[in-house]
Amino acid sequence: MSVYSLTELQQAIENYPDRWRPLVLTNGCFDLLHCGHVRYLNSARQLGRALVVGLNSDQSIRMIKNDRIPPRPIIPEIERAEVLSALRSVDGIVIFSEKTACELVEALHPEIYAKGGDYNLQTLPEASIVQSYGGQVRLIEIEVPSSTTAIVDRILRGDSRNP
Repeated sequence: MSVYSLTELQQAIENYPDRWRPLVLTNGCFDLLHCGHVRYLNSARQLGRALVVGLNSDQSIRMIKNDRIPPRPIIPEIERAEVLSALRSVDGIVIFSEKTACELVEALHPEIYAKGGDYNLQTLPEASIVQSYGGQVRLIEIEVPSSTTAIVDRILRGDSRNP
């Protein structure tokens, strides 16, 4: 599995820059991986040589989504990491426990920071950090408008129809 600690990932990038740079970094919960996630990650991977996914830890998700029913995450972090690592587009995963990926961005200095098109530069806390060292923020168009929350809500309603 391609799950790294932050220190291990920094060392790998430093030792083998030709394998990793230009680096694309994205982040998220990726709880109940769906087609929208897969297409998004495939698009992000096309922006550079390697794609690293910053995966919110279980603790981090509980801080962000503490009002959800059922409580999130649904899938434990190590299982979410294993599923992500099976995708061809993902070169590395680092699990982080903060609410944002700001510390990851500061530590890795990706040439490209990718997020879904449902974000904008004004509401993305990582954007100013990326721009401060000359990196690019790329907002990727959402091809399949789906979300884990919407899927869970449909399941809870007993609605088997597509939204």
